[in-house]
Amino acid sequence: MRKKREFNANPYPYHHEVTLMVESITNLGMGVCRDEGWVVMVPFVLIGEKVKIRIFKNNKNYSEGDLVELIEPSKNRIEPKCEHFGNCGGCQYQHVDYSTQLLWKQNQVTELFSKLGKLEIQVSPTHGSPELFAYRSKLTPHYQKPIDGAYKNIGFLKFGRRHEIIDVPFCSIATKSINDKLTSLRIELQEKAKKTCATGKKKKGGTLLLRDTGEEVITNPKETGIEKVGDTLFQFKAGEFFQNNPYILPQLVAYVLDEVHASGNENLIDTYCGVGLFALSSRKLFKQSLGIEISEKSIEWARKNAALNQAENCKFILGSAEEIFDHVTFDPNHTSVIIDPPRKGCDLCFLEQLIHFGPSCLVYVSCDPATQARDSQFLTENGYELLKVQPFDLFPQTRHVESVATFRKSKNAEV
Repeated sequence: MRKKREFNANPYPYHHEVTLMVESITNLGMGVCRDEGWVVMVPFVLIGEKVKIRIFKNNKNYSEGDLVELIEPSKNRIEPKCEHFGNCGGCQYQHVDYSTQLLWKQNQVTELFSKLGKLEIQVSPTHGSPELFAYRSKLTPHYQKPIDGAYKNIGFLKFGRRHEIIDVPFCSIATKSINDKLTSLRIELQEKAKKTCATGKKKKGGTLLLRDTGEEVITNPKETGIEKVGDTLFQFKAGEFFQNNPYILPQLVAYVLDEVHASGNENLIDTYCGVGLFALSSRKLFKQSLGIEISEKSIEWARKNAALNQAENCKFILGSAEEIFDHVTFDPNHTSVIIDPPRKGCDLCFLEQLIHFGPSCLVYVSCDPATQARDSQFLTENGYELLKVQPFDLFPQTRHVESVATFRKSKNAEV
């Protein structure tokens, strides 16, 4: 039961129940219903379902409610595999068959490009993951300060809450090795809480790390992890970013490299290169590959990985935010560029420098199609043509989707 705080009773009183049909699903995984034109949002529903909703919040333009009853379930609804689904905030789509999940993600990317990017393009069907469960190779369970010498819950944020953690002893989307390690790690953590309580010391909450490299599960964020993607080895700090669905990652990398190599260019620039994922994976396809990063630590790892893979034609440089391409000597007419920014997308300073450099081919990899759509509008307004958009499902059972957009420099673009 949600706790009533200051409640705006327009247009519904608190906990008013209404029966509606689900018209669509947002990119956040919420069902959209309409009551005489007024939008009501509800989680864990499917398009076409008739549902009873209990209102808990009225916003300026829409209301939010909890699912109370499925009156007419969809034929695409399935039984969630995880007992925590609906309570844990980690997954949003376990109640949906996989073909529908893929279709939703394709439609969501299409809608974002249309609404945010003002770009009408036929988005390709979502490339599915080979593994639907037990695929996630990194897990970070949270815990709050112990009470009476024990941690009450070790797990993840409760759905719809910012601070409440629920206990999750087993995560169905994490690898088997991670779940095995999680069992022993939880026991160790509780033992530490008992000892700390016995000494009278105060113990704070925190976050665990479990990184499955395929050979071992690392729990120290400062320890070096090593993973193989295709025929390329990568080293990185276990607590730092590296894609965590190893089953589909080689397919994503192969697709991106096919796109940049199809241009016929001899040079590649990998911006936001991190530890060198795309640049090093491309070492056999291009005469020269250059990775650019503004993180000094990432560049250090990328250079170590270049040496590890004997990639002598791959170089990595530390670039400042204001001078990303100043030290690039490649002919832009024979250069492809990969863009793989963080969730916030590219800042305007980067995009303006990219346009000024003017490579003939761009491939934009994004974990947030919303910011990708926004940036794509800028690119198409400044001399580039959007050729295709291909979603990849790196996170089955969740609302998250990776999206790859391919651009080429327009023939009438200013040189």
